[in-house]
Amino acid sequence: MAVVKVAEMPVLQTVMQQSGVAFGTSGARGLVAAMTDDVCAAYTQAFIKTVQSAFSFKQVAIAVDLRPSSPRIAEACAKMLRQLGLEVIFCGAIPTPALALFAQTRGVPGIMVTGSHIPFDRNGLKFYRPDGEITKSDEAAMLASELQSLSETASSLPEEDPVARAEYIQRYKDLLGEQALAGLKLAIYQHSSVARDVLHSLLGDLGAEVICLERSDIFVPIDTEAVSAEDTQRGLDWVAQYQVDAIISTDGDGDRPLISDEHGHWLRGDIVGLLTAQALQISHLAVPVSCNTAIEASGFFQQVARTRIGSPFVIAGMQALQQEGAPSVAGFEANGGFLLGSHIANAPSLQPLPTRDAVLPVVTLLAQVKALGKPLSQLVAALPQRFTASDRLQDFPTEKSKALLAGWTEHPEHMLQSLQLAEQLSHIDSTDGLRATLQSGRVVHLRPSGNAPEFRCYVEENSQAAAQSLLTAVMAQLKQFA
Repeated sequence: MAVVKVAEMPVLQTVMQQSGVAFGTSGARGLVAAMTDDVCAAYTQAFIKTVQSAFSFKQVAIAVDLRPSSPRIAEACAKMLRQLGLEVIFCGAIPTPALALFAQTRGVPGIMVTGSHIPFDRNGLKFYRPDGEITKSDEAAMLASELQSLSETASSLPEEDPVARAEYIQRYKDLLGEQALAGLKLAIYQHSSVARDVLHSLLGDLGAEVICLERSDIFVPIDTEAVSAEDTQRGLDWVAQYQVDAIISTDGDGDRPLISDEHGHWLRGDIVGLLTAQALQISHLAVPVSCNTAIEASGFFQQVARTRIGSPFVIAGMQALQQEGAPSVAGFEANGGFLLGSHIANAPSLQPLPTRDAVLPVVTLLAQVKALGKPLSQLVAALPQRFTASDRLQDFPTEKSKALLAGWTEHPEHMLQSLQLAEQLSHIDSTDGLRATLQSGRVVHLRPSGNAPEFRCYVEENSQAAAQSLLTAVMAQLKQFA
């Protein structure tokens, strides 16, 4: 791949087309080899120009995940920020929501260098305005931004500022109070999560007994929507060995939780979100179309607005609910990331944080376990019993999956034949991809990933075994199109 030079490119759109580094559902993503200093500087410059049209600021905060390529990418972003006359605050390796909170509190933009859960040969950039995540209209403005070339002056990141990490931890200590989790025994599956030390510090400060497992210096791409067979077995083995109340983990950048019950069974992310929203007494929810229908069936919420998949769409849904006068608003995704859109009456210290967060659902559910004296499995069992499962075909070109779904949307009977689904359709939803509800109530939802060349499949059934069986059968048929 040819090196992309900003000097040759009049607008970011051209940089995107020539580099292959493009916007997905949350930020820009691409191969590390394509994310040259010039490309990263171009995205940074376009972001700043777009945000400067609405905000005045002199500083920009930067943080990184633990991918080996992240420090170099952060340096390229910082070099361009200095070239634009801005001061760089380097917050170090911290969770994405910790950077978002820091930027929001100080009224400055933020840039998070992370590829989240995707493999280490890829990386990305997430952009935060002083008031939260960039919008799809911001992305369009960035793509039209005219660029100047990056100077060749060498520079490095400034000394790490520890405040963002400390304030993020304090947010949840203030929410629950000291020793709120005393008596709980927890394991943290650390792998290469940038949240691993934050979780260890926070859960220990809250009084829990904490065991740390499987810390890795090599990047491990954990996808909370597609837990591997190896991690499924690890959960069972660890609970048997350590007798813990829960196992806690996150994806690479710490904005999506992975939580097991006391038996070592990993909770689905939308069930984590549902339980969290119930505990926080949220009145109105915005959730993607892929989330479990137990949300509506629970009857816990005055309104549930369904959106396209991706935090920008969930945030837009939350904003619409707030404009309609909803008393308390939140959102979550099938990956478990929880977005708090408003203040809530039963937690006055908790400031809104409208970006995916892994720690709020973790501490909220653990506090419920402690307060109610019930294990996580009992909290889940009390919900309407609808079960989901999901998987993905990797290295599946996005255009190929889009073409396949376009044909099936026009002729749904072809999808039924191709996937060997021997029953009639009840409903088709094309809000995001193709979501087919069958007459039996089974659901099959197919869509291309917005962050990587992957074809994702979500299913819903009346039991976990049936959901897994349906998923296995559909994935086997999808592989013929790979």
